Amino acid sequence: MNKTKLNNAHKKLKGRMIEFAGFEMPIWYSSMIKEHMAVRTAAGVFDVSHMGEIFIEGPEAEKMLNYLTANNVSKLKIGRIHYNALLTPKGTFIDDLLIYKLDDNKFLLVVNAANTDKDFQWILDKGKKFDAKKTNLSEQYSQIAIQGPESQEILQKIVDIDLSEIKYYRFKNGKVMNVEAIISRTGYTGEDGFELYFKGNENEAEEIWFKLLDIGKDKGILPCGLASRDSLRLEAGMPLYGNDIGETTTVLEAKLDWILKFEKGDFIAREALDLQRKRGVDKILVGFEMVEDGIPRPHLDVFRTAEDEEPLSFVTSGGYMPFIKKNIGLAYLPPKIDKIGEEIYIGIHGGKKKAKVVQTPFYSRKKK
Repeated sequence: MNKTKLNNAHKKLKGRMIEFAGFEMPIWYSSMIKEHMAVRTAAGVFDVSHMGEIFIEGPEAEKMLNYLTANNVSKLKIGRIHYNALLTPKGTFIDDLLIYKLDDNKFLLVVNAANTDKDFQWILDKGKKFDAKKTNLSEQYSQIAIQGPESQEILQKIVDIDLSEIKYYRFKNGKVMNVEAIISRTGYTGEDGFELYFKGNENEAEEIWFKLLDIGKDKGILPCGLASRDSLRLEAGMPLYGNDIGETTTVLEAKLDWILKFEKGDFIAREALDLQRKRGVDKILVGFEMVEDGIPRPHLDVFRTAEDEEPLSFVTSGGYMPFIKKNIGLAYLPPKIDKIGEEIYIGIHGGKKKAKVVQTPFYSRKKK
């Protein structure tokens, strides 16, 4: 298995290690619930160094990215970030990603760990006609996320820039404990927070990690693993590649049409998505909440009624959310039953338990 530069730090903290996307990663240190609650109420720190970093630069870098993705890269200004999707010609997802505009004609793509090699090969193949240099520097970078309402105050003590000047989905270059880093106000938890990208060695990565934990100790910071990262993003209604989105679901079906910009001109999936937009989708991603007791785990069947033998669909993501204290999930349903309040049934332990379609996100933090 691959190991991040923080692997020894996780073991010093007695993190429970598992294989994830080819990496040995901590699933938790204390428990999913404790770590989830720490992020919602104080702060949590995550090793997300398994994520991929792909750099695109050159005269046609922007043009290439606009062709391969859903969102309009031309609208990005230097120092800003947006959420985007790398598309197939059918309008389905090769991956979802963040794009950072580092400079004129220079961009950073942050992609999902399991997809890094696939994404990079797709970009090389489909972007070869564009005058742009493509470089996969994922192995060189570490990435630490600090998330939660206390994250700014904690992180501020070890950076040389004013974090209050960084607005949501923007970034600055600065130093974290004398290590050059990209510092962005982003995250995958639904909370305020920051992500740090840097090329430091193992010792430097560990020093930053343990310093954050030491500074935040009195505020309730905890090291957090993959389990709480997953529960936090689900509670915040954020899709997960491989569960809620993938190569069998389109941007429109995933209800991510807000990142789909037809006005930018031609792009790889324009024809397919324009046709689907006019014709309408056959399925759409919705959130649901259990009415009866039961935890909706991924892959459980979804039924229209308690009497139906044939399932409509299946749960793509689901579980118990400790902050809102509800059993929730996501699933694709036919458009006619995607309305708020519609009853559906989830196949749990051989029975069918009642649920209802609800508005997403399930949780939204209060903005200051």
